[in-house]
Amino acid sequence: MPSSALPENGHQLPEKYRIAPRSILLWATVSLLGAGAWGVLALARGEEISAVWLVVAALGSYAIAYRFYSRWIARRVLRPDDRRATPAERLEDGVDFQPTDRRVLLGHHFAAIAGAGPLVGPVLAAQMGYLPGTLWIVAGVIFAGAVQDMVVLFLSMRRDGKSLGQMAREEIGRVGGAAALVAVFAIMIILLGVLALVVVNALAHSPWGTFSVAMTIPIALFMGFWLHRIRPGRVVETSLIGVALLLLAIVGGSWVQESSLAGAFTLSPTTLVLCLVGYGFVASVLPVWMLLAPRDYLSTFMKIGTIALLAVGVVVAAPVMRAEAVSDFASTGAGPVFAGSLFPFLFITIACGALSGFHALVASGTTPKLIQKESQVRLIGYGAMLMESFVAIMALIAAATLEPGLYYAMNAPAGLLGTTAESASQAVAGLGFTVTPDQLTQAAAAVEEQTLIARSGGAPTLAVGMSEIFSGVFGGAATKAFWYHFAIMFEALFILTTVDAGTRVGRFMLQDMLGNVWKPIGRVNWKPGIWLCSGLVVAAWGYFLYTGATDPLGGINQLFPLFGIANQLLAAVALTVCTTVLIKSGRLRWAWVTGIPLAWVVAITFTAGWQKVFSDDPKIGFFAQRTKYADGIATGQVLPPAKTLDDMHTVVTNSTVDGVLIALFLLLVASVIVNATVVCVRAIRTPGALPTTEAPYVESRLDMPEQPGEPLVGARS
Repeated sequence: MPSSALPENGHQLPEKYRIAPRSILLWATVSLLGAGAWGVLALARGEEISAVWLVVAALGSYAIAYRFYSRWIARRVLRPDDRRATPAERLEDGVDFQPTDRRVLLGHHFAAIAGAGPLVGPVLAAQMGYLPGTLWIVAGVIFAGAVQDMVVLFLSMRRDGKSLGQMAREEIGRVGGAAALVAVFAIMIILLGVLALVVVNALAHSPWGTFSVAMTIPIALFMGFWLHRIRPGRVVETSLIGVALLLLAIVGGSWVQESSLAGAFTLSPTTLVLCLVGYGFVASVLPVWMLLAPRDYLSTFMKIGTIALLAVGVVVAAPVMRAEAVSDFASTGAGPVFAGSLFPFLFITIACGALSGFHALVASGTTPKLIQKESQVRLIGYGAMLMESFVAIMALIAAATLEPGLYYAMNAPAGLLGTTAESASQAVAGLGFTVTPDQLTQAAAAVEEQTLIARSGGAPTLAVGMSEIFSGVFGGAATKAFWYHFAIMFEALFILTTVDAGTRVGRFMLQDMLGNVWKPIGRVNWKPGIWLCSGLVVAAWGYFLYTGATDPLGGINQLFPLFGIANQLLAAVALTVCTTVLIKSGRLRWAWVTGIPLAWVVAITFTAGWQKVFSDDPKIGFFAQRTKYADGIATGQVLPPAKTLDDMHTVVTNSTVDGVLIALFLLLVASVIVNATVVCVRAIRTPGALPTTEAPYVESRLDMPEQPGEPLVGARS
């Protein structure tokens, strides 16, 4: 046998540890393709680059990372044991704890974590060029985002599915844990409100989108009962039926939009808010197998199918990157889409797709209560995050292949662009790009919109970019309007799954918090506690959402500027908990796996937070913005986006609230990190491992076949 197959003591390795020549050839080919694509992206300057190179570079990197890095982390750092019963098996109650087929759970987890971030963040960050965003999305997910998701999922699973905040309280201590509980819950309410607002904006006055999304609810209920009551365990059969019904719902939505039924599904923003609040409550209290898991699984087919189709479109059409590799805005920080230099604001703007704290809430919320076997944390935790990262890459491509003039005409603020095609054309020319009034008018007409000027927020830009790619391959220019509205509906469906799963996670979190005060509420199977905490969570984000839907400067709109930093501060808390538990459990030598990403996310979030509080640039600093608008009030000026003096007062209030909240969040997270550092130092100085709150070992009775490429049993720890 080859000497490479012999260990140092000369004994032959077991068969499962040998590497076949065919496998070596395969991974060598993948490595060369990926390296070649990265080489083209890194070295090419002053010439057009095909978007295909981004796809190849990303996919090659993901494949290598999943096959080798995630496997190494699972085997050396986490050491899952499939002989050990998971909470889904030990605590099965048919409501929250339910052993779930790994394919269904992968779909649920991916749908729950993949929200607005991977769609919108890369589109906005294209202002700085396509190369910085691509590097952060790919490197960030491999070494930070997917690692966080997998480790948090494993730790929560070993602790009966405890929430992130509760794990912080139990592993770090009362002071740091209390700070984590408050910070995590407050930030989560903001994130849910922002995500719900994106859904409302996408579905408002859109009968096609509203009908298609609404139909996923009865389809999911049917799938849940079919899989668990009528034909138990028939996952493939259920999937085929669900996908067929979903495609009918999408086609039916297009038909409804042109029929007399359109009025019934044309809903105002306030009506949609009430519908979302009601749906969020119901999805939070119903058994997870009945609605939440099958609906998320169903949505995954739509999400992955659309993104895969977009990837095929990119490969076939081979559009060139119109954006610069690195723009001047990356260094000056004076970009019209958002202010701030590449460091730290690129890494705040692109969160989901690279590293997202919200994912840690799902990984310590619904998913650890559903997982069948410990070895599945690699597929579900690391694998789902790689899938989301590819979504972010495709969103970046969709934005960067647009003509820069059109991109900035859509994403620059209305105060700069004005209200007409002529004024927008002149404003874009002032930024150094070209787009004629006729081109703006034609672009809007092609997708059947009245105007595309100042359609900021990223979602419309992504829809236009997707319509350009799809129409170039499927149907020609005449189908642009169809693909544009399809993309808008797709975005709403994409994001909605994070709202329902997030509400359930918020309920778990609130039950954990209140359970520290009164034990019965902490029992996740106690019905009054379920209903009370679900009601409080939806009431919290629903209030901010309703106010935001009725007031452009109020409610969740007031808190929207906190979204990026707050999300990354959650990641800092999650990675702090992960690093602390690794050190406490005697794995100091592997603590760098989460420690290095922790150091990075602390650097970017605290730098961004400091600038948001203390910068004297009104475009960046909240208090500088407050001073600017207060001075405007004193002189009787009305500054955009305000339209009246009352609006000016509202902006002053919003800036003050945002500045105070971001400072408070920074202090709370700093408290968590300081307390965790004390615990880690004590653990290092203490011989042996410190006690943790890991649940006792219980032998599993579930008979599961070995997964291809995965050891059925790992080392127990």
